Amino acid sequence: MTGVGRDRPARTGALCVLTASVLWGTTGTAATFAPDVGPLAIGAAAMGSGGLLQALTAAPQITRHTVGLRKQRGAVLLGAASVAVYPLAFYSSMHLAGVAAGTVVSIGAAPLASALIERVVDGRRLTRRWMLAATLGLLGTVLLCVAEAAHTTDGAGRASTARTLLGIGLGIIAAATYALYSWAAHRLISRQIPSRAAMGAVFGIGGLLLLPVLAVTGAPLIASWSNAAVGTYMALIPMFAGYVLFGWGLAHVPASTATTLSLLEPAVAAVLAVLVVGERLPATGWAGITLVITCLAALTTPTSTRPSPDGPRDSADHGSGHPAKAASITSKQ
Repeated sequence: MTGVGRDRPARTGALCVLTASVLWGTTGTAATFAPDVGPLAIGAAAMGSGGLLQALTAAPQITRHTVGLRKQRGAVLLGAASVAVYPLAFYSSMHLAGVAAGTVVSIGAAPLASALIERVVDGRRLTRRWMLAATLGLLGTVLLCVAEAAHTTDGAGRASTARTLLGIGLGIIAAATYALYSWAAHRLISRQIPSRAAMGAVFGIGGLLLLPVLAVTGAPLIASWSNAAVGTYMALIPMFAGYVLFGWGLAHVPASTATTLSLLEPAVAAVLAVLVVGERLPATGWAGITLVITCLAALTTPTSTRPSPDGPRDSADHGSGHPAKAASITSKQ
């Protein structure tokens, strides 16, 4: 098979993850239309309802692969618990530390957490291409954070140190849980469980775990039509459709590549804040967006491969992504 042929599934997977990241990037702007809804309610409604909808639509696939899912119940339960914790930590982090700091910690640290998990658990090596792309993406996200903080923070409205530190701590938890459920879903897919069944099981159980939180905090969501519309949009589009696409992507790229590609999310959020909300982004922010785009280009550009006298080499790595079927091969290298 040619290098182009091998790269086609990885490019398709990367495109799915990038599309999901664009959808996720709309959540911050959408939340501005429901200012009375707290972060726990937003997180529980979006991820909980979206997860249950995934499980409902994937019920036939889940039923057919019940035996396989039971064999991998450790990964299923780990992923589900992470799905339940992630939105609560993510939205609370933005609420306490600010959108900029919360996003940069929660999303920016996820690729590093994913790489660490894959290195320790799967024995996967990090390539120079992935490390360069991740560095560019993290730097770009930090610049976005600095730009937004400089624009929105003043002396009178500056959060207390304890509040900010708590928000950053929750952001680290969000990054770790995002990496964990991405890894868990990828592991299920690499064990011959289709992405719909894997994502439906993980997100369905995670959605069930979020129902009590939604019951306690969700009253503002039905207090007005605008709040209900925001909750419905976030459940159906970013969370349901977005994570269906993310699951398809995980079938073809490792979790560390997927979480690095999702660095597009804060860049999309920043652009939408300018175009829809009316915020102003300084030059530092646009420089950050440029670095994030460069990172994504480095990850998604196909690599040229040459035939080896020792036989075909596995070109899959953290830089370009690879089909899930290659996971067991590369993890042993």
